[in-house]
Amino acid sequence: MSEKTLFSKIIDREVPARIEHEDDHCVAIHDIDPKAPLHLLIIPKKPIPRIEDASADDRTLLGHLFLVAAQLSEKLALDGGFRLIVNNGRDAGEAIPHLHIHMLGGRRLSWPPG
Repeated sequence: MSEKTLFSKIIDREVPARIEHEDDHCVAIHDIDPKAPLHLLIIPKKPIPRIEDASADDRTLLGHLFLVAAQLSEKLALDGGFRLIVNNGRDAGEAIPHLHIHMLGGRRLSWPPG
């Protein structure tokens, strides 16, 4: 069995995190190194290493993650907008091999992002 990722440890409550949302399929936590006034990580409980490893069977879960982002934007009054980012691979900035969506908001975001 492979070693648990940091996110799996957070989901299993082995590592503390500031949780903004949790349901049967995912958890949303505040990033410990935020890049915007609001920086959440929306993490599926199913440990998919990266988006390229997702399968057709994961389509409902992947859609759920986006719907959770929309719910969080309402809850947190992100009326001016927000950005969702998924990193895939080292060159994209992936640091933890457990699929997650960065949700940034609370300020005007520039483009291109990096």
